[in-house]
Amino acid sequence: MTAPDNPILEDRLAGIVLNSIRHPVIMLDDAGYISYANADAEAFFRSSASILSRNTLDMLLPFGSPLLALVKQVRENPSPVNEYRVDVSSPRLGQDRIVDLYVTPVNESPGSIVILFKERSMAEKLDRQMTHRGAARSVTGLASMLAHEIKNPLSGIRGAAQLLETGLNDDDRALTRLITDETDRIVSLVDRMEVFSDERPIEREAVNIHVVLDHVKAIAKNGFASHIKFHEDYDPSLPYVFANRDQLVQIFLNLVKNAAESIGSNEPGEITLSTAFRPGIRLSIPGMRNRVSLPLEFTVQDTGAGVSPDIMPHLFDPFVTTKPNGSGLGLALVAKIVGDHGGVIECDSVPRKTTFRILMPAWQSGPLDDAHADENPYSKKAGS
Repeated sequence: MTAPDNPILEDRLAGIVLNSIRHPVIMLDDAGYISYANADAEAFFRSSASILSRNTLDMLLPFGSPLLALVKQVRENPSPVNEYRVDVSSPRLGQDRIVDLYVTPVNESPGSIVILFKERSMAEKLDRQMTHRGAARSVTGLASMLAHEIKNPLSGIRGAAQLLETGLNDDDRALTRLITDETDRIVSLVDRMEVFSDERPIEREAVNIHVVLDHVKAIAKNGFASHIKFHEDYDPSLPYVFANRDQLVQIFLNLVKNAAESIGSNEPGEITLSTAFRPGIRLSIPGMRNRVSLPLEFTVQDTGAGVSPDIMPHLFDPFVTTKPNGSGLGLALVAKIVGDHGGVIECDSVPRKTTFRILMPAWQSGPLDDAHADENPYSKKAGS
């Protein structure tokens, strides 16, 4: 089948093809104005094509943007240029806009340039998630080694200190107590790390995430987050999550506690718990033939100080913490549990808005029995 000879039909067909490309595509004319933008480009720049046509590219990007330098390079030397992992973040486009750029001259229209943006956000998140899982696996081996090589000698040191204590004066007894207290602290740390070496299959079932979140919120409001205002943004029609309930409580209790600590005891901060259905996310899980769908999105957002950009790339790594007395194992354990469920966890942070986002698989074993459904105050049946 050949292309139509009618120029109007050719333009319409070209528009259909470009709008079918699921990446932003724009064309600049010889004066630098945006002469064409496909549908994804309108969403990317948060403006309609008609509004974009009144702007040159440098009106939309911050001064010194790498993209402007690439466009200049292609104008001076008319040949295609590709650049990967380019930061085009701006107040207009938003934070963390990392893209691959494909800049090509249009030979049929001298001075015109086509730019294709390939966003890397989801790929980056999945890459980081694989890194988090690798870090958790490295701690698994370390935890097993510590359990065998450290705990036994520590018990002997503690026992010897207790024996010495009986024949010492008060000043020397304080030193033996210091020895026992420090050995107990090390044993406690090793015990926490031993959780990483637990490779037993997770016992999972259909769990109502809203019941879990309400339970976590009740614990927080009656303890460490009594001064913080909570908001809920729940999707009441959300399917059940396929997970271990106790481990979900552990995940969100840890995240909410971190959020409360970020806000601080003197701040009247806010924590928002939200749930949503996000179809289209699928992930390959080691040991499973088929790609796993992760349509359930759960977020914990706080108005605290935020995460330092230096810490962000290593946030879920073991022993990474900004707390004076923290061990740096809390978020590493959260990442391990989420990974064991086949899910993904990611964090976005700016001052006064830090969001931990978890994607998890849904329960897919058919309708729940009536007794179980009655326990779900957020289910469609219970709401009818």
